[in-house]
Amino acid sequence: MKIGILKCGHMAEEIEATHGDYGHLYARMLGDADFEYVVFAVVDMEFPTSLAEADGWLITGSRHGAYEDLPWIAPLEKLIRQIRDAGQPLVGICFGHQIIAKALGGTVEKFVDGWAVGQHIYQLGEQKIVANAWHQDQVTQVPAGGNVLGSSTFCDNAVIAYGDKILTVQAHPEFGSAIVADLIKYRGVGVPDVLLKHAQSKLSADNDNAVLIEMLATTLKKGAS
Repeated sequence: MKIGILKCGHMAEEIEATHGDYGHLYARMLGDADFEYVVFAVVDMEFPTSLAEADGWLITGSRHGAYEDLPWIAPLEKLIRQIRDAGQPLVGICFGHQIIAKALGGTVEKFVDGWAVGQHIYQLGEQKIVANAWHQDQVTQVPAGGNVLGSSTFCDNAVIAYGDKILTVQAHPEFGSAIVADLIKYRGVGVPDVLLKHAQSKLSADNDNAVLIEMLATTLKKGAS
């Protein structure tokens, strides 16, 4: 099945040179066994002309805020609602998690307690998992119909489902330790040193990215014809 990757930002040049751009990053995360991919740089006003261009959709991370007055934000929110209304599967990661919540009636804000950087522990029902985060913004009000599946001590609304075909996660399951190390090196300006040092200290620790990736992939596969 074909996954439309809605690219909402550009990686820092230094990071992209090593790890690839957002399109490559998310395609690599999901793998090529079940999916093929088409990338739309919505951040550059490149939108699909029809929902038929993909069977399911993924909204990427971004350095931008879902609440910013940018020309591509409103069209993206409209597209999100169209995807929902069409019953196609949709997943979102970090910014994607936030813009989906906003498009469906929730609230996204710059969090009063600041940054989440590096490994965090998330509670998914009875299961605790570890995944990397890199964000200041959070979903502070969940839209009607949203079901919170996961949270952390820092982020109450960390995993949200809307029915069985929309799933969003605040963490970055596409980020392994090498990417986090480069984010610390190249994108750490403005992040408190204590958070960067703590993230640095956890780079060799294991993570549970595979758990979140499987949840996202399972949701997307519901669009298979």
